[in-house]
Amino acid sequence: MSSVPPVAPGPLGPSREPLSSTARVAIVVFVIFFHVGGGWALTQFEPLPLIVGDVAPMEVRIVPADAPAQPEIEDSEPPPPVDLKPPPPELATIVEPPPPDLPPPEFPLARIDLPPPDEPPPPNIPPPEKKPEPKPPEPKPVQKRPPQPARPAAPVDATPQQAAPAAAAGPRTVDASQLGWLVSPKPVYSNASRRANEQGTAMVRVLVDVTGRPAQVSLQSSSGFPALDQSALAAVRAAQFKPYAPGGLPQAVLVVVPIKFVLQ
Repeated sequence: MSSVPPVAPGPLGPSREPLSSTARVAIVVFVIFFHVGGGWALTQFEPLPLIVGDVAPMEVRIVPADAPAQPEIEDSEPPPPVDLKPPPPELATIVEPPPPDLPPPEFPLARIDLPPPDEPPPPNIPPPEKKPEPKPPEPKPVQKRPPQPARPAAPVDATPQQAAPAAAAGPRTVDASQLGWLVSPKPVYSNASRRANEQGTAMVRVLVDVTGRPAQVSLQSSSGFPALDQSALAAVRAAQFKPYAPGGLPQAVLVVVPIKFVLQ
């Protein structure tokens, strides 16, 4: 067998010596050349053309704004013109005659039949009262004188004194014609009573005070219809009599007033 020559021992691992400046410049130049060459090689390749299907040409027309395009209309006969004018209005519908004037309303008044005035009775003057005669004075006694015949006393009226007239029990009843009217009654004859043919005479009893005004008004006898009775009472309440003053002395009296409702 052959023998292996012995190897002299040396340092283990890679060398730790720094690169020289020439080696560094050479590495930088190599890197720059590599990049420039790569970029130039890329510019030498041509891109594959993009094949697109056939596209129909598009036609674009510019239309002025003041002349809009009109749609194409098929050749056809135009429709006949339609007359849209309204018919002329009639003068009778425009000018209407004024309505006729209405007659003034008529208010019927009830007729009151009053009896003719009678002559006033003569005043009742009471007779004058008789005054009693005075009694004669009593004779004074005479002392120490011979008795003399006594004189006959004056006759004394033995009739009792006349009693004063009794006070009146109440106001007397007189006829309406003895008083007369300052404001006569005016009863209202309603249309409802006329349509219902209501008619009759209401006797109204009135207490007339010393001034001639109705102090108390009541219905003595009915006309047969309540509406007519109420109208008669209201008319007498609003009336006024002349004061009843026989001999110049006013007195309160009772009067019965007939109020007639008659359809004419």
